[in-house]
Amino acid sequence: MNGIRIRKTGAPDVIAASDGRLTLSVPIQIKRRSGRKLVTLPSGESAQPRPWDVAATPMQLALARGHRWLAMLESGEAQSITELAAREKIDNSYMCRMLNLTTLAPDIVEAILDETLPPHVTVHELAISPPVLWEEQHARIGVVGEEIQPE
Repeated sequence: MNGIRIRKTGAPDVIAASDGRLTLSVPIQIKRRSGRKLVTLPSGESAQPRPWDVAATPMQLALARGHRWLAMLESGEAQSITELAAREKIDNSYMCRMLNLTTLAPDIVEAILDETLPPHVTVHELAISPPVLWEEQHARIGVVGEEIQPE
């Protein structure tokens, strides 16, 4: 788990001073985890789920890999897909499929990130020869969401 974990280790105590001031003593335990901060409830639960604690889906990871590799190719960090695939120790065809994900329509990418794609849509379906036109991409996978309609 990431962040600083603060855990209550005992009962709080209120101490009254002779001049009318009150001191609240809250026994806590603080742990640092990857530099992030986290305050937990007395039950040991965090107040709300943190985005960095939620694991990325395989489709989100594939999309991120594709964009990372495209950026490496465009910046000149790698001269070719073959060179980059050898450096990453993966197959050329896998890298090409993940690079195909960078050509998806923005609303499809948004649906991948928001996890709102229809359940029948797979990474394989999106990565193998995706249509160049966004309208054709929408037609291939069907409706992405209620508010997302191909124009």
